[in-house]
Amino acid sequence: MSIESLAAERPDFAAIAAWIPKGASVLDLGCGDGSLLRYLKETRGVYGYGVEISDMDIVSCIANGVNVIQNDLDSGLSDFETDSFDFVILSQTLQATRHTEPLIQEMLRVGREGIVSFPNFGYWKTRLDVLLGNMPVSKELPYQWYDTPNVHLCTLNDFESFCRTYCVSVTARSVITAGREVSLLPNLLGSTAVYRFQRGV
Repeated sequence: MSIESLAAERPDFAAIAAWIPKGASVLDLGCGDGSLLRYLKETRGVYGYGVEISDMDIVSCIANGVNVIQNDLDSGLSDFETDSFDFVILSQTLQATRHTEPLIQEMLRVGREGIVSFPNFGYWKTRLDVLLGNMPVSKELPYQWYDTPNVHLCTLNDFESFCRTYCVSVTARSVITAGREVSLLPNLLGSTAVYRFQRGV
């Protein structure tokens, strides 16, 4: 898939890339097939590694020219030294992690800054599905209730409350629907959230 196609398929990629300086070091957690790291390498000249557990995705990462380490995120990031990357990214994986708070803290130990993107469970179409008595299924949440890997769905408000509770300082936020930035009522009208954050005080 071309870089242009990746950007169209995953609008959070461009939002993430906009925050990363050229030549930065990046660790991409739950990197899937390596598409984000490939995108960042080609658009920002970054270097770094992906972390993934799936055998099939490991093969895809290698095909994408991405350095990848096979590991389970829920077991932590003890293999990585403190401040060993400029950015640690968790793209569309936050909702599938079981131990969210320790992982976010580990991201900020290993990296100087963190970036996460996730589907906003407060999006109006999602709320409507629940109101009508159904678990939502959408482009952002493509799984049925019985086969979903998602265990911790949240809204923008939920994530920001989490950050305040655990001394995580949000430095930037991008909220997107259909590839466009949303500024009005983002917790209601935004389908995807992207946050940049660092250690709080």
